[in-house]
Amino acid sequence: MFLVKRVNFNKTIIIKGLITAILLSCFIYLSHFSIEIKLLNSILGLASIFMLLTIPRVSLVIAGFFTGIFWFYWIAFSFIYYDLIYLIPFVTIAFGLIIAFLFFLIDFIKKPIFRAFAIFALTYIEPFGFNWFKLELLFIDSYFDTSKLSFALIIISMFFLTRKLKYKALAIIPLLFAINYSEPVKVEEPNLKIYMAKLNTSQNIKWNQKNKLNIIDRNIDEINYAIDNAYDLVVLPETAFPLLLDKNEFLMDFLKKKSIKIDIITGAMSSDEKGYYNSTFHFSNKRVKIANKVVLVPFGEEIPLPKILTDLINKIFYDGAQDYSKASKPTDFNIKGYNFRNAICYEATTDEIFQNLNETKYIIAISNNAWFMPSIEPTIQKLLMKYYAKKYNVIIYHTVNKSENLIIKP
Repeated sequence: MFLVKRVNFNKTIIIKGLITAILLSCFIYLSHFSIEIKLLNSILGLASIFMLLTIPRVSLVIAGFFTGIFWFYWIAFSFIYYDLIYLIPFVTIAFGLIIAFLFFLIDFIKKPIFRAFAIFALTYIEPFGFNWFKLELLFIDSYFDTSKLSFALIIISMFFLTRKLKYKALAIIPLLFAINYSEPVKVEEPNLKIYMAKLNTSQNIKWNQKNKLNIIDRNIDEINYAIDNAYDLVVLPETAFPLLLDKNEFLMDFLKKKSIKIDIITGAMSSDEKGYYNSTFHFSNKRVKIANKVVLVPFGEEIPLPKILTDLINKIFYDGAQDYSKASKPTDFNIKGYNFRNAICYEATTDEIFQNLNETKYIIAISNNAWFMPSIEPTIQKLLMKYYAKKYNVIIYHTVNKSENLIIKP
């Protein structure tokens, strides 16, 4: 009898953790299948916070492990293109363990009020500079605001629900203040005809030298299409030209000549005496401006560890390749009188790229999602961009290789 009770108890602990992880991840998978019902997302989001406040510590760790996998399993897919397929299960489990550890810390001090504060503190923690685990995203397509204050109010509300009966009625008060009553901020779109190129180049094809000319020809076809249809601007994705574009004089001259008829934004690599850059090139009236990436992808474009460990990891796993170099600040492009802030993939989901916008209300974000397809990565990226578009009241023009182009408004 004792053994049966123990088995049932262990099952209950595991089930509670798994249910919590599912609740914390539902909004991503619903959005992935274009199901964005505010009432449903509101209820699921509140339920997930309530579970975080109430489940046992072991369930909390289990919830963290599965949440890490449900949210970030796709990151390991990029190792396919480094011939490190054997690392995929280890990287996937590592992300589960990282979030599991963070959830363990939530209950480090076994007091309900500490757990509530710790859940809020999670919104400020970015392991190794990776900031895609944002609990505020639970409410991005809900009736609630996604500000830090609103998230704190939601935690307070759910905390009251965990207290004695006489306190439960108080839960409605902070919840009412967490609701988003404001209308979406209307940002006037630029009076420009913008063509966002639709590219679908697989990652294993992209950097194969045999395919370089075909890829360049496809890019030029997209530019010519935009010119023929009287567009003011054509935007191509991140590394659309898979080469050091600034070192290819023929192609640079060709694109400068094309830019007499149309402004061109394209991703490519560039280099100088400091190293190699993931860059955006803006061609306009035979002039070119290069914007280098400011915020690099942790463990993808830079290793966020002390130099001795960085060099060791690069030597073992990346054949001694060095981290990318980066710019010190974001770059703005002036396109026919309108200022656009440049953002390359991961940058468009970080606060750094939105600093000192001044009068700039438009972001051109370019991405290459071929690294992670097929997966939910484009969905999380979209949800994060919606979060930042609302936070900073900007319009994001997101041009992507291998997934859907989007115009994201506040």
